[in-house]
Amino acid sequence: MSRDERDGGSRKSDHRTDGGQTAGRRESATPKRGLEWFERHALAILGVATALVLAVLFYYPVLTVFVEAVRVGGQFSLGTVREILTDSFYFGVLAPLLGGNFSELGDVAASTPLGLFGFTAFQAFLSTIASVALGLPGAYVLSRYEFWGRRTIRSLTILPFVLPSIMVAIGFVAFFGTNGPLNDLLGFLGLGQVNLLFTLEAIIVAHAFYNAPLVARVTTAAWEGVDARMVETARSLGANPIRAFRDVLAPQLLPAVLTGALLTFVFTFMSFPIVLALGGFELATVEVWVYSLVQDLDYSEAAVLAVIETVLSLVLTYAYLRYEARQAGSNRAVNPPPRKRLVPGEWTPSALAERAGVLVYAVVVAVVFVGPLASMVVESITGPNGLTFQYYQFLLERQATGASFQTKPGVAVQNSLLFGVAALLVALPMGVTIAVLTTRGGRGSKVADAAAMAPLAVSGVVVGLGMLRGLVFGVELFGTRLQIGGPVAIVAAHAVAAYPFVVRNVAPPLSGIDRSMVESSRALGASRVRALLDVELPLVASGVAAGAAFAFAISIGEFDSTVILATGSTSYTMPVAVERYIGNRTLGPATAMGTVLLAVTSLSFVVIDRLGGRFERG
Repeated sequence: MSRDERDGGSRKSDHRTDGGQTAGRRESATPKRGLEWFERHALAILGVATALVLAVLFYYPVLTVFVEAVRVGGQFSLGTVREILTDSFYFGVLAPLLGGNFSELGDVAASTPLGLFGFTAFQAFLSTIASVALGLPGAYVLSRYEFWGRRTIRSLTILPFVLPSIMVAIGFVAFFGTNGPLNDLLGFLGLGQVNLLFTLEAIIVAHAFYNAPLVARVTTAAWEGVDARMVETARSLGANPIRAFRDVLAPQLLPAVLTGALLTFVFTFMSFPIVLALGGFELATVEVWVYSLVQDLDYSEAAVLAVIETVLSLVLTYAYLRYEARQAGSNRAVNPPPRKRLVPGEWTPSALAERAGVLVYAVVVAVVFVGPLASMVVESITGPNGLTFQYYQFLLERQATGASFQTKPGVAVQNSLLFGVAALLVALPMGVTIAVLTTRGGRGSKVADAAAMAPLAVSGVVVGLGMLRGLVFGVELFGTRLQIGGPVAIVAAHAVAAYPFVVRNVAPPLSGIDRSMVESSRALGASRVRALLDVELPLVASGVAAGAAFAFAISIGEFDSTVILATGSTSYTMPVAVERYIGNRTLGPATAMGTVLLAVTSLSFVVIDRLGGRFERG
């Protein structure tokens, strides 16, 4: 073989080797480029996926209810809407005004002046007043006094939000009932018994249980941020303490008080389990009446009521958001006054009177907040002859020997945990994605934020009704009937209810991150997703963990949509099981099931919180 041939062969071999290496590099570069492309577009893909999930699981069911409201017998008609608007049962004295029947105004004013919507607004108004009256002293104590456990108590003000409302209702029945501890105490003192069950007063107190901590939490933050120098200036100019509070301090607190009051009114206007358990159909609100119509298969009238209620709720929520946005721009100097000690150095008459007021308030808090839950636990182990576990034995026997159509506690616990985990897996990525996209700013971010927060303004009953009439009954799409089962629909409804709480826990710390850290990582070659995973999310791990705990707890306690979607199936959860045991007129099993629900909720919340803490430290 000549040298040229050898050289030629060598060149060919080198060429083949270079070609092979190039092809290898191309092959190895292809997945790398694919990964880089995915990292560049992952956020947009997650955003689109979240929007699609939200459209299918929330906006489509709500739109289904809106369509049902104006479609009668397959034809679009406003007949049902007109009938409801002019029915005095629903709108009281407004009905003859809307229908032009002014001659009936006097009779309606004498018989049903408020109507269903008027009564719903009336009980929400009274509940708001009670919540503010109970929450403001708590805000004062937490912001103006320094004592052992103050920070813990302040953190616990969020606890009522994660307690299942049907469980709280059972606690109120046990505490305020004829044989409850409150009447036992009044009888012991010779003051006679009070009957608060199935009255408007019971509903108002139960609503205050949930919303007074919200008012206290919002107002405490405002009180700790006041500028005390303005008060000192007013006092130095001759103003007495009352006038200094009225003219200087009160205007600084008023926005927070109004914010808490507006939120309380929205929440109590849409209240469902509390009213159903403590008021029944005799004190029905719009939500309870919609549920009743669904049980009677009157979907058209239920849809119209749900639409009217949703529109009112959205208007109220929009007013709240506008007010909150207006107040967010009014920054002022923070110089709070020093806190007082619970035990003063000198017992002056004013100090004695103030501490006596604090003591009375502590007693009221113990009665309203601790009493019902403690009574539920005690009631579950107390029978006519004293200590007993017969109610828990009843639950065990029902689980072991109950018929398939009966409510079994084991099935309820299993469903609640499975639905909670599934809802968490859906709600957490949705909430984090929305938080990231809305905190980036830019055109349309506020609109996207408002659209994503819409589930807070729409009741679970409306979402459940829309799920039932749409995806659960089945939808024709391109000649194929799409249908989802009850458990999937329940998980979807729970995820929709839970993800706004993930957003609200993740977005604030995310917006507070120093953007230069993110930009530095981007300058070093990190993609947007890599910067999010390696820099931003570890810094807001506590917010993510808190959002996860909220999402799971919200799912465990969700009742509004579940009671509709679980009708006639074995997909019932623990809150639904508690309500069904109430329906049997046997409070013992209901309190036992409520105690199991309390234990599972508390344990789940602690476990997720601990896991979140480990993640935060790790």
